[in-house]
Amino acid sequence: MPKAPDPPKPKFNPRLWLRIAFWSAIFAGAAYGAKEVHSFLLADPRFDFSAPEIRGVVYTDRARIQAVFVPDAHRSVFHLPLAERRRHLLAIDWVQTASIERVWPNRIVVVITERKPVAFAKLQIAGSARHWLTLIDSEGILLSIPPRVRFRLPVLSGVEEEQNDEERHLRVAAMQRLLADLGPQAKDISEVNAAGVHDLRAIADVDGKGLELWLGDQRFRSRYSNFLAHYSEIKNHSENARIFDLRLDDRISTR
Repeated sequence: MPKAPDPPKPKFNPRLWLRIAFWSAIFAGAAYGAKEVHSFLLADPRFDFSAPEIRGVVYTDRARIQAVFVPDAHRSVFHLPLAERRRHLLAIDWVQTASIERVWPNRIVVVITERKPVAFAKLQIAGSARHWLTLIDSEGILLSIPPRVRFRLPVLSGVEEEQNDEERHLRVAAMQRLLADLGPQAKDISEVNAAGVHDLRAIADVDGKGLELWLGDQRFRSRYSNFLAHYSEIKNHSENARIFDLRLDDRISTR
């Protein structure tokens, strides 16, 4: 049986090998150039960072923002781990959003959007019957009270430091729903107790007295208006009463 012929050997293609060598040199040069540029950006003192430029801050403690960037002092701005620094900024109570931008040659610009407080949170001091006040926003985040600033806000009780943000958020939302339903009459309310989100209680200034009203979870305006309409009559029968249960629409009980 005759032997099968050997397969033809591939011909040497010099043009192909020249192309491969050319592009290999291009890629190697680009990689080397990129490495040199990277080293230059990290080592040249012209890119050394000193302190951030902070924008958008009114109540946030600037020192806390600056402290986030202390490890980066006198290092190249191109060495800063921006994502990690942003996470640290978002851990500051007043900071809702934060962006960080490098600005040639050695500046860092930090833009902050602050949280908006909606109430004073009345928190119990552990192991005692006393309380202390801090601020709280609509998401249930507790905010430190900035010095030398006055806020005209209602007090929200029934929230606790140990609660998570979602639990506090539910109580803030219940308070906001009550105040929104009361409309202009909300100005009479100094404190809302939202310990039970379906059993709201409020302190109202009525006839110069702070009265506790049990309002339940609905029909707040009609219940409060009905109470005001009958308060003179109620006062004649229960002059010293300070707690009023309005949760039944056809009657008002004193406690």
